[in-house]
Amino acid sequence: MEIILGSQSPRRRELMAGLDLPFTAITIDADESYPASLQAGDIPYYISRAKARAYETQLLPNQLLITADTIVWCDHQMLGKPHNADEAFSMLRALSGKTHQVYTAVTFAEKLSTFDFRLSTIVDKTDVTFRELSDDEIHFYIDHYQPFDKAGAYGVQEWIGYVACTAMNGSYFNVMGLPVHKVYEYIKNHTNLFAL
Repeated sequence: MEIILGSQSPRRRELMAGLDLPFTAITIDADESYPASLQAGDIPYYISRAKARAYETQLLPNQLLITADTIVWCDHQMLGKPHNADEAFSMLRALSGKTHQVYTAVTFAEKLSTFDFRLSTIVDKTDVTFRELSDDEIHFYIDHYQPFDKAGAYGVQEWIGYVACTAMNGSYFNVMGLPVHKVYEYIKNHTNLFAL
């Protein structure tokens, strides 16, 4: 069984490498729009499956494709990736002094036959609490770390995580973008790659 990680995220590639399994990383171009009626964890669930379907015609029977999507959910609102510094500031101001949720969905895809493309999706949630941040602290982080490729405009493994995160309930790696404990469990239970 060959594992393919369908992600251009360097963080997901780093986390996947931590499982000590050989894998190939590819970039998948997929439509990441979603129905407006979706809420919280249903959003990354929908998008991670769309990413997997975008690779359906190229997947071979001996391959396991893994795709993922992460969102930040705060005050009944989804915070995606900011397009500019103003959006990043607004997102971090919204997270300041509150507890928010980070949802990551992981989809495992296999092509069992020409007509049987099977998807299995798990969703993990982590509650993250930030202390109150000053405007200067938010500007410092944006100026020095340029968090425009990160959901919610922050990377918990960066300076902002060191100074702002006061509590966490759930997987730290889920906040980084991949709940590796759940990826490990799926691979262990559905393949013979972890014959320890």
